[in-house]
Parts: sequence; C-alpha cells; structure tokens
Amino acid sequence: MADTGRQSMTDKAAASMKPESQKSMTEQAGDKAKGMADSVASTMQPQSEKSATQKAGDTMSGNSNEGQESLMEKAKHTMGMGGAEKK
Repeated sequence: MADTGRQSMTDKAAASMKPESQKSMTEQAGDKAKGMADSVASTMQPQSEKSATQKAGDTMSGNSNEGQESLMEKAKHTMGMGGAEKK
C-alpha cells in the first residue's frame, strides 16, 4: 500500500507495462500528471516517515531523498522555524 498522497507500486507498474504508443493522449497525460505528483510528494515527505515499500519504490524510480531534508523542512529552516538551522 502506498503512503498518503503517493502512487502505489501496482499503479506505477501498470502504467509502465503498457507501451506509450498504445496509450491515448488522456492516458499519457494522466500518467505524466500522476508521476509528477508522486515525485513532488516523495520530495515533500521526510525519509523517516516513509514506509519500507515506499522507500524501496522511490529508490528504484530515482525519487529517493535519503539523507536529505524534505522540502518542507528546508523551507522551515530557511524561515528560521523549527529545529536547528542547517548551514
């Protein structure tokens, strides 16, 4: 099962199994939108809050942010809110 706001591994696999040449324009646009949304969600979510399945999926798809802060954490540090500031 995918983490909240994330695309499931099954959905990702199903989308990649069908050749682009056999997809309608609507399917292609939907796949692209879902992929972009999943990538943003991956970046926004701290690695420590991801399930083992989602971590593995992110690593395989290149969406891993292991050892890095989430965009939300970076924004908080930039604004001087929350935790020790990164230098």
